[in-house]
Amino acid sequence: MRCPNCQSKDIGKIGTNQYYCWNCFVEMSLLKGRLSMHQVEEDGSLSSLDDLFEEKDLQVGMQSTDAV
Repeated sequence: MRCPNCQSKDIGKIGTNQYYCWNCFVEMSLLKGRLSMHQVEEDGSLSSLDDLFEEKDLQVGMQSTDAV
């Protein structure tokens, strides 16, 4: 899996269907094959970043694009 924001593979799992990009510090939630992107604010709250991405960029499917 790659981060839709920065294309990094440095993704960590932080909960059930929740991931965090250690490169750009964005939190992602996976629900029904779709990612929801959030920025973590200073007070710990989450701000949605979904409106910054096209729908196709937030879809997660079984792809073999990681092959070298």
